[in-house]
This record gives sequence, structure tokens and C-alpha cells, in this order.
Amino acid sequence: MDAHLLIAVLLIGAGIGLLSGAFGKGGSAVSTPLLHLVGVPALAAIASPLPATIPSTLLAGRSYAHEGQLDRRVLRLGLLVGMPAAALGALLTRWIPGGPLIVATDVLVLGLGLMMLTRSHDRPARPEHAGHLAVALAVVAAVGIISGLLGNSGGFLLAPLFVSALGMPLHRALGTSLILSAAIAVPGTIVHALLGHIDWSVTLAFGLAAVPLATVGARIALQVKERSLGLAYGAGLATLAAGLLVFAH
Repeated sequence: MDAHLLIAVLLIGAGIGLLSGAFGKGGSAVSTPLLHLVGVPALAAIASPLPATIPSTLLAGRSYAHEGQLDRRVLRLGLLVGMPAAALGALLTRWIPGGPLIVATDVLVLGLGLMMLTRSHDRPARPEHAGHLAVALAVVAAVGIISGLLGNSGGFLLAPLFVSALGMPLHRALGTSLILSAAIAVPGTIVHALLGHIDWSVTLAFGLAAVPLATVGARIALQVKERSLGLAYGAGLATLAAGLLVFAH
């Protein structure tokens, strides 16, 4: 890796680390188009950030957990279905082209971002009902497969879906998303490594910048009111998805 690419990867890692800690997501989905833009080959840009999301999301998630912002029941159920689903999704990259799925995912993220912008974050969480956990399982299974296919840890989908489908308070959704994203990234990393998709020099540089700043992002987000954080989160998701739809496809 030449010096210019190294600096670019470090800067991308630093920015993604800060944002991922604040917004409850590993950041690999966001980093992929940015890394490809600065010269990282497509497959390496998809898979290489994934291993670095594991320590960064765990550290950020720990900050949320210390504040009690973690739904342990959803986390336990999510682990049961999310990890094998991510492994399956990563394996399917051998046969399924990623282009159309990326476009569909960007459209979904755009819709979720707009939903977050219009939702009132001050209203209380909905109580659990008989189908609550079944919905949680379905959400995590779908996100696990998508995360394996796209080489990301799924957090960019988990947090808004926890809010919209489960009625989870935003801070708790972000904290749960971070811990679950770290776990989902493990099987995806293993499969992509076996397929030879990971450039470990990119992973190392990205991780060195992202890991320390993820905790900083989480601490900042925990000090922000849920309504303000939700508006910023929704605006960020919608802007990112719109930008990728316009410029990356």
C-alpha cells in the first residue's frame, strides 16, 4: 500500500469509527464505496473493513451497555439466528451478484432514514407482545443474510429496524445493534477470508483509526437527547443512501 492510499484509508477509518460509535453500526457498509473511491479494489473494499468492525463495535457497544442501553433478550435471540445467517449470506457471494442487492439495500436505507426523520423519538417504547420476539428473529435473520452478502456487519439496518419494527428506544436500539453487529461480523469475516476477499493491510490501517474513535462516538451519542439523535441519524441514513444511489450506481 502506497503512502497516499494509507493516509486515505486511515482518514476513512477515523471518520467511520466516530460515526459508527455514535450511530450503532459497524460502518463497513459506508466504508466500502469510500475505500473503492480511493483505489481499493472492489472485493477488497467490500470485505476488508469487516474484521475491523469487530473490536470497534464491541468497544462502542460497551459504552452503551454501561449506561443500561442494551436489550439482552433481543441480543441473545439475535446471536442464535444472525451469525449463521451472515455465514450463509457470505457463502452466497460465490453465486449471487452483489450489484442489484446493493441498489435494493440503498433504497431500503433511504426509506429507513426518511422514517427516522418523521418518527417522534420522544414517545414511549411499545410494550412487548406475543409476536415481538418473532419479529426480532425475522429482522436479525434478514439482516444477517444481507450483511454476509454485502460484506458488512449489518448495523446500518439493525438499529432503525429495531426502532421501527420493535418500538425500541433509540439509545437501546443503537447499543443492541453495536453488540449484535460485532457478533454478526465474525462468521462473515471467516467466510470472506477463506474466499480470499480480504486485504489485511487495508484491514489493519482501517482498524487502527476506527477502533479508538468508535468509543468516542458512542460517548457523544449517549449525551444527546433521543429526538435530536434520531433526527441526525435519519438525516445521515437518507443522505448516505441518496448519495450512493446517485453517484455509486
